Amino acid sequence: MKISVCIATYNGEKYIKEQLVSILSQLNEKDEVIISDDSSTDKTISIINSFNDERIIIYQHQKFKSAIFNFENSLKYATGDYIFLADQDDVWMINKVETIKEFLDTYDLVLSDANIIDSEGKVINDSFYLLNSSNNGLLSNIVKNSYLGCTMAFNRKILEKVLPFPKDIPMHDWWIGLIAEVYGKTFFIKDKLISYRRHGNNISYAGEKSKYSFYRKIIFRLLMIKILMKKVIF
Repeated sequence: MKISVCIATYNGEKYIKEQLVSILSQLNEKDEVIISDDSSTDKTISIINSFNDERIIIYQHQKFKSAIFNFENSLKYATGDYIFLADQDDVWMINKVETIKEFLDTYDLVLSDANIIDSEGKVINDSFYLLNSSNNGLLSNIVKNSYLGCTMAFNRKILEKVLPFPKDIPMHDWWIGLIAEVYGKTFFIKDKLISYRRHGNNISYAGEKSKYSFYRKIIFRLLMIKILMKKVIF
């Protein structure tokens, strides 16, 4: 089964090399790494090109100014049977692909636990699941999102259901997780299969205190319910 690893990059020069090394070492020659770059102004592209690896396919000069739709762009070009999401600044454990592939034989979307590291790679929390009280289930994930994109993998059935992204979704991984709850079977692997890096400049706030007010969080949930209902009904 062919694997597509989808990455959205933007000014990721500090960590992208370490992440790509951890990913490429687990892929075979027919797999691919699809990178959508949102017009990075640092050395991100030159570092990626330095790998000179035919499995890496870069879509440059995007103008999304949005991690959500930058990720959507990478997903649009994925040709694999299994799609793995990856952030530009994490590190995959050496058994991530092998472990997740076993569960994708049975489930449509799986995700793993992760330890949380700081900018220097020091573990600052041993379990994202415990920190976030992660669990599957449609209702529980409308109330509180457990779907951390960088730990997620899914099959083409889910990919075809999530694309195109609705224009108003507040988070891409939340959308993908909820769609998988409706149209497929999901599973949370207990193994910690990535080191999830929090360095102060991350786009998402997962693993940290949200910047959004209680009112804003309620609006997000009502919006997701509306978008999901529209998808399911129509």
